[in-house]
Amino acid sequence: MLAITLGSAHAETRAPNVVMPLAVPQNIAAMRSQPALGTTSASVEAGAQPLSTALLSNYVARQQALRAFDVSGEADADALTDDMLLGYIARTSPSNGALSAIDSVADTQAEAALNAKMLASYVQDRFEPTHQRVKVANTERGCLAQAIYHEARGESVDGQWAVANVIVNRALSGKFPATLCGVIYQNVQKGFHRCQFTFACDGNSDAPRERAAWSRSTAIAAKVYAEYAQGIKVPTLPRSALFYHTNAVRPSWSNVYTQVAQIGSHVFYAPN
Repeated sequence: MLAITLGSAHAETRAPNVVMPLAVPQNIAAMRSQPALGTTSASVEAGAQPLSTALLSNYVARQQALRAFDVSGEADADALTDDMLLGYIARTSPSNGALSAIDSVADTQAEAALNAKMLASYVQDRFEPTHQRVKVANTERGCLAQAIYHEARGESVDGQWAVANVIVNRALSGKFPATLCGVIYQNVQKGFHRCQFTFACDGNSDAPRERAAWSRSTAIAAKVYAEYAQGIKVPTLPRSALFYHTNAVRPSWSNVYTQVAQIGSHVFYAPN
């Protein structure tokens, strides 16, 4: 009895051993926080989504809806809605044409307020589908590249720019066709010696044969056309310069017009 009593008292006064669990490794803790079906992907910021069939289809559908929006069909001519503005933006390329059209119908004495009536006027009078604008631009650049190549491919860069400058000046003068292609191929139907640029009616193929020269001509044509389309003056010659000839000839009109420059083998003139 005595031994049992002493042993029991000793057991009650002993401090028990405390065992703490080890810390859970960080990678295991992260794995445990994920749902049972797999990891949770973070939301993707707008504009950073990977291209998918669904995303592309949604974009196409939205663009078609914007392009099909009828500005003139709005009942309230003074209310400018988000869809109307977005539809207008989607159907036009970046240019100052819209601003010019708005200015033309706005009261010059007061600040113009953009409204549906102005947009409808622009769409009716000035709007061209984007594919049509691209087609015209490509055609104009192609005509200009042909003229630079055949008329001045042996000249310096300044000489090639000067020839292109005369073509642009003619298109802007009101005395010649209003397009670059129209200027370059004016009177080709009348035969040799009646057209403005010999290469256009000499009966020979216009296909370029010198790859490097053609590459330079197309590059210059692209830069000149960009300035012409934006209304920026081509810097080589004065805008009055409408004629030129090579120094190998001296046409009768060269005695009447005013010489404004000589660059390489070309002499440039302005009418008096």
